[in-house]
Amino acid sequence: MPSSNTVLIDKLLTTVINLKASDLHISVGQPPVVRHQGRMRRLDTKVLDGDDTTALMKSITPDRCQQELQEKGGADFAIEFTDGVRFRVAVFKQKGTIGMVLRRIPNKFLSFEEIGMPEAIKRLITRPRGLLLVTGPTGSGKTTSLASMINFLNQNYDRHIITLEDPIEYYHTHQKCTINQREIGVDVPGFAEGLRRALRMDPDVILVGEMRDLETIHAAIEAAETGHVVFGTLHTSSASSTINRIIDVFPKDQQDQIRTQLSTALIGVLSQTLLPRRDNSGLVAAYEMMVVTPAIQNLIRENKTYRIDSSIQTGRKEGMFLLDEMLFRLWRTGVCEKEEVLGKAQKPGELANRIMLAERGELDTDEEDEEDEDEDEDEDEDEDYDDEDED
Repeated sequence: MPSSNTVLIDKLLTTVINLKASDLHISVGQPPVVRHQGRMRRLDTKVLDGDDTTALMKSITPDRCQQELQEKGGADFAIEFTDGVRFRVAVFKQKGTIGMVLRRIPNKFLSFEEIGMPEAIKRLITRPRGLLLVTGPTGSGKTTSLASMINFLNQNYDRHIITLEDPIEYYHTHQKCTINQREIGVDVPGFAEGLRRALRMDPDVILVGEMRDLETIHAAIEAAETGHVVFGTLHTSSASSTINRIIDVFPKDQQDQIRTQLSTALIGVLSQTLLPRRDNSGLVAAYEMMVVTPAIQNLIRENKTYRIDSSIQTGRKEGMFLLDEMLFRLWRTGVCEKEEVLGKAQKPGELANRIMLAERGELDTDEEDEEDEDEDEDEDEDEDYDDEDED
């Protein structure tokens, strides 16, 4: 391993930190690229060839991950760089050469207030049992939100928390909670196996980094039913699509039973996305919050997920709201550009129409009053989902 490449990766990671960029992309045929405030920027340095990217990969990749790269074409792991700054690394093959993406893991926990976390989350995560799902596309801040929840419990409640992560990103220290973090591929072979083992470890809270397959999803639902709080993530963009995704994983003849199980196990779904701020000062999170009420339990059981959005709209007093409602507020308060909020909307046509009415001053009076109430509640929120907190 040539030491010059170790020096080179150090320089590149230092650049990421100094620029407050979120990601570093290494690929043959161009210079290193950073993602800064959501946009890709090439660094002013040499164009990389195959030898460069291979040497950079070897300078930071553990042997077991190099083996996985050869066998499966890719591997994920985390590294500590300097002063507690850590990066999550994805190495992969492309066109027969090596590519890498390194994402900076924030080294401080953000409070609920700093990331504008919906109020209902505090009630849900302190429940004695149930499944809470955090959903959104890759890079939407799910990991940061979950780390904030674990940190909130750690500071305020005595619990035993077990996390199953691939790889471990945020490191938690024991405060009021005892926290055991298990890395997939290092401490335990897979999520489903980790969940089975976790149930014998006297847990109060189990975090499942990714619910990828039937076995893991089923184990998570059963763990939530048997008196544990389970946090899980899915790559879905709304509460109703999350429920459909879970049900669709199961064979047709099991779906009715899973609907019934899910209706009693699920306590809430937090969906989220990140948008650039209008003033270029970083990113802001937009959320959708569904709290499972008896009415929503019935909709899940009866396979009427198409009516869930209506229940969320009328569930304001339970702390529920749709993503498009929050996107409208981010536009109306001048936090985000119109094009950005429309690009993230579930129903862009409806949101565009609503924005047009607001621009013309033709919004219904009752709707104006509701929006004003929401803005009062949220004026301390949406502060600082910094660009480096993009996962």
